[in-house]
Amino acid sequence: MRIVSLAALVLLLAGCAGGPKIDTRYSAVGQDSRAQFIVLHYTSSDLPRSLALLTEGEVSSHYLIGDAPATIYRLVDENRRAWHAGESEWTGRTWLNSSSIGIELVNRGYVESSDGRRLWYPYSDQQIDVLVLLLKDIMQRHGLKPGAIIGHSDIAPQRKVDPGPLFPWKRLADAGLLPWPDAAAVAAQQVHFAGALPDIAWFQAALAQQGYKVPRHGQLDEETRNVLAAFQMKYRPTRFDGEPDAETAALLQVLNGAG
Repeated sequence: MRIVSLAALVLLLAGCAGGPKIDTRYSAVGQDSRAQFIVLHYTSSDLPRSLALLTEGEVSSHYLIGDAPATIYRLVDENRRAWHAGESEWTGRTWLNSSSIGIELVNRGYVESSDGRRLWYPYSDQQIDVLVLLLKDIMQRHGLKPGAIIGHSDIAPQRKVDPGPLFPWKRLADAGLLPWPDAAAVAAQQVHFAGALPDIAWFQAALAQQGYKVPRHGQLDEETRNVLAAFQMKYRPTRFDGEPDAETAALLQVLNGAG
């Protein structure tokens, strides 16, 4: 009797080790990708240091793109969560590690000059060419629409500035990867706003419509300035001082579909 019981136990354990039998013949219509956003960063370091930081500690990203040569390194499978976004919010979604794919680009970011100015490092054409190919592939596989690609500074404008003002967002737009405001429409709206600038509550509502987490109290505080600066860095990188002006209002108006 003991021999029979032991044999039955062995068979039971073997069955448990293989897991339950699952019928996969049916698939629900109501589903989409776990990844809803692609977040772009720079590493603030060279390639060896970037690889070490993203593979040996708690910080990670799904991809790292080197600069010379522009090699793509996959560090985390897209089906798993990488730790790249931190405290973040976009279009009301918070803590975006769980709903995004992170891409780090090897770039030193900036250095402080002797007079306190930030001197930013450019991206190489080859690096951006490779990034565009990767973005197109990810968006196609996950069914993402233009606008899903955002910067770390978009989702965390109070503490992050990457990928910085020299990141060529317009090149991504020209590749069909994100919406871009029509220059003629912006110019026309800028003339309109030059005569009467909207109040701060308008700017806050327009930035929130874009997806930013921004105060809605109608005051131009530091938090609102940081969000304005993040938006300007993306769409008007020649000046991102966080000051509300006619051009910024025009860009927001056109991007929000009212231009």
